[in-house]
Amino acid sequence: MGCLKFNKEELVNLEYSLQREVLLTNRAGGYCSTTIVCCNTRKYHGLLVLPVAGFGEENHVLLSSLSETIVQHEKSFNLGIHKYPGTYYPRGHKYIVDFSYEPVFSLLYRVGGVLLKKEIAMPHDEARVMVRYTLLEAHSDTLLRLKPFLAYRGIHDLSKANRMANTRHEAVAGGIRSCLYSGFPPLHLQASGDRAFTPVPDWYYNIEYNEERARGYDFQEDLFVPGYFEVALREGESVVFSASTREEDPARLHAAFDEAIKKRAPRDDFESCLRYSASQFIARSGKDTEVAAGYPWFGRWGRDTFIALPGITLAANGDAKTCREVLDTMTRQLQHGLFPNIGKPPYAAYNSVDAPLWFFWALQQYEAATGKDIWKLYGGKMKSILAAYCDGINPGIRVTGDGLVWAGLPGKALTWMDAVVDGKPVTPRAGLAVEINALWYNAVCYALHLAGQAGDQRFTREWQEMPGKIREHFNATFWYEEGKYLADYADEAGQNTWVRPNQVFACSLAYSPLTDDMKWGVLDVIRRELLTSRGLRTLSPRDPAYVGSYEGDQRARDAAYHQGTVWPWLIGAYVEANLKLRGRQFLPVARELLSAFEEDISLHGICSIAEVYDGNPPRRPNGSISQAWSVGEVLRALALVKALEDAGK
Repeated sequence: MGCLKFNKEELVNLEYSLQREVLLTNRAGGYCSTTIVCCNTRKYHGLLVLPVAGFGEENHVLLSSLSETIVQHEKSFNLGIHKYPGTYYPRGHKYIVDFSYEPVFSLLYRVGGVLLKKEIAMPHDEARVMVRYTLLEAHSDTLLRLKPFLAYRGIHDLSKANRMANTRHEAVAGGIRSCLYSGFPPLHLQASGDRAFTPVPDWYYNIEYNEERARGYDFQEDLFVPGYFEVALREGESVVFSASTREEDPARLHAAFDEAIKKRAPRDDFESCLRYSASQFIARSGKDTEVAAGYPWFGRWGRDTFIALPGITLAANGDAKTCREVLDTMTRQLQHGLFPNIGKPPYAAYNSVDAPLWFFWALQQYEAATGKDIWKLYGGKMKSILAAYCDGINPGIRVTGDGLVWAGLPGKALTWMDAVVDGKPVTPRAGLAVEINALWYNAVCYALHLAGQAGDQRFTREWQEMPGKIREHFNATFWYEEGKYLADYADEAGQNTWVRPNQVFACSLAYSPLTDDMKWGVLDVIRRELLTSRGLRTLSPRDPAYVGSYEGDQRARDAAYHQGTVWPWLIGAYVEANLKLRGRQFLPVARELLSAFEEDISLHGICSIAEVYDGNPPRRPNGSISQAWSVGEVLRALALVKALEDAGK
C-alpha cells in the first residue's frame, strides 16, 4: 500500500473504520463514496451519485448501497452494514480481514472457509459503478446474494417511504431497470452472465447517518430495495455487478471492469496519492471542464477553482491542456467583471470580490508553465475585469480614490471568509480587505507587464500610475507599525489588527507592495501565532474570539469556520513567501511542513487532504473529506520546493 497504511486488526472496530472514507469519481461530476467498511455515515455517501440534468445538474444519490449475503449449507452470513436506531445491522464488518485502495477500493471477507474479495470501480466518463466479487476460497457450493438499496434523492436531502415512488421494475439482460421518480434517469442493475433476480420490493426504514447527526442535520432516511440477485459461485470464479443509467451488455462486464482498473494511476507514495486525488476534482461535461471544490458536498466555486487550478493540473501532472480548458470554461461565464461564485448561469451567484483577482494569479501560473502569450489569449478579459472594479458596476465593489478596492454588502461576506450566521457575517470584513488589495496590486502590475510586452500603449498609458498609487496607500492603510504586521482590513473605524492569515498573500504574490523588512515582520507573526503542522489558523489563539474546535451543528461550525480553524490551502502561500524571502535555508522547514500531511492521507478522506483542521491539537481533520485547494496548494508548494532543490544541484 506504500504510504497508505492501515491497522488491519482495527477494521472491525467501527470507531476506527467509520472515520475513514473513500472516494471514487467518474471525472464527469459523478462519484462513489462511503467508509472503508461500506457503512454510509453521511447522506452524501452513495455507491452511485450523479448529476441529474432535469434538476440543474445537481448531484443525486441514486444507488445508496449494495448489501451482500453469503449462503452455505443453508446458513446465511450477511456482509452488509447499516446503522439503525440503537444498533448496527447486519454487522458484516466483523468478517472483514483486509482493506486496500490500490489499484481499486477492495475488501476481503472471511466467513468460515469462504474468502470473498469485493472490488469497486467507477469508469471514467460513464454514469456507472461496478462491483466485482471473486470467490478466492470455498470448500463447498456457495451462493452470493446482492441487495441494492435505492435512494433517488438530492445529496442534501433524505429519502422517505412514500406512495409516489414507482416501485415497479422492468427486466433487462442480466437484471432490471428501475426508476423511482419521473425526471430521473432509469437505473440499470445488472450482473454478468445469466444471473437470477428475485423481486422482493420493500422499504427499509430509519437508516441513520452518524455524521449528519453530529452536524446537527436530519439523519434518518428510508431506502427502497426492489429485490435481490442470486449468484452461484465456485472457487476462483467472479461476478461483476453494474449500476448504470444505460443498459449494459452483461457479457462485457468483466472486460469493462478490467479496463477500468488499467486506467487507474498508481498510489504508491505521498505525492502520487495527491496527484490521483487532484485528478478527481476535474469534471468534464460537454464543452465545459470544471473543478469540483470538494467532495462530497461542494460543487463548482469560482474562487476555489482559480486557487486550486494550478496545483491540481500544472503542479500535479503538468496538465496545461486541462488548465486551459478550465480557464476557458470560466471566462465564458464572466459577467460585468465577475466570475460565478456558486453555481452556473443562469442560476449563478456573482458575489465574490476576489475570484477575478485569483484569475490573474492563475494566469501567472499558467504562463510560467507554458510560456503562452497570455495577453493575446486573455488580455481582453483582464482589461474588462480591471475596468469593472474601477467603474463600480457591481454592487458593493468599487475602487476608492486612493486606488484601493472597497468591498461590502449588508448581510453578505464577499471575501473567502464568507460564513454567515443569523444573517450576519461571522467575520465582518466590509471595507478594505488586505488580501483583496494585495491581489488587486498583483493583478494591475501583471496586466501592465503583459501590456508592455504586447505593445498595448493605450492600456499602459491609462494604468501606468496605478501601481505606485496602490502601493503607497496599501502600506499606509494596512501596515500596523506597533505589531510589525498587516491589519486584516480597514473601514471607517480604522484598522482591524486581529492577527489573521490573509496578510500572507502580500508576501507571496509575484508583485508585492511590501518591502522585504515588512515581509519579515508579517511572516514572523504568522509563524508565531498562526502556523500549525496542517496549515494556518484563521485567527490567533491569543484573540478572545478564537475558537479552537470545528464541531457541532451548522451554526457552531460556521461560527468557528474562520475564527481559528486551520485551513491547509494557506500553507501554499506561506511556503512560497518564505522560499522567496529566505531561499534555500527554508527548504528543510518547507519539507517538514508539507510532509506532515502524509500522516493524514490514511484517515478522513483516504488518499487526499481535508478541507479544514481544528485549531487546537490534535488537529482533527474535518469538513469535506477531499478539498481541491487543499490538495492543489500542497502540490504546488511541493513543486516549488523541488524546483529550488533542483536549481541548487
